[in-house]
Amino acid sequence: MIKILVLYYSQHGNTRQLARHIGRGIEQIDSCEAVLRTVAEITTTAAITPNAPTNQTIDPIVSHHDLSQCAAIAMGSPVRFGNMAAPLKHFLDTTSSEWLSGTLIGKPACVFTSSSSLHGGQETTLQSMMLPLLHHGMILVGIPYSEPLLHTTSHGGTPYGASHVNHGINKQLHPDEIALAQAIGRRLATIAGKLNG
Repeated sequence: MIKILVLYYSQHGNTRQLARHIGRGIEQIDSCEAVLRTVAEITTTAAITPNAPTNQTIDPIVSHHDLSQCAAIAMGSPVRFGNMAAPLKHFLDTTSSEWLSGTLIGKPACVFTSSSSLHGGQETTLQSMMLPLLHHGMILVGIPYSEPLLHTTSHGGTPYGASHVNHGINKQLHPDEIALAQAIGRRLATIAGKLNG
């Protein structure tokens, strides 16, 4: 079984929904299993405010063992001022030993994000997540324009990765966003299968 890590941070649940659909796309490919993991919150007295939303999830917290066991990674974060969220960046900053040992070299990876506005920084956030993956020697996978929905969607979805636009009124993913999330999951799994075949 080819294990593909779907690693994400989600504060309000939108990025988590994308992770679930990417996982469903992964598992549409024979012999591939999606392993969903999240990252720990950063808990400092300066960052904690009463009644602040938290990364509420039933998925386990990622471990460094998960990185060595996976054949590929799908990584997601909500948009934070055009960048990935601090908890995900904090975890990535602890992966120096994997970088030194080359644990992730040659493994495929894709990225995904969500935001509350169409022009809220989705593409820069996707690119910010790509940078550490490139430093780890991973092979980046996007959504090609052979996916017809990429030409027509007025919701989330970019050639850089799957995405969701909340528009502040509806937390449910649009069918286009679901289809594109599953498409990138299938593509990631297909490439991981070929590289591990």
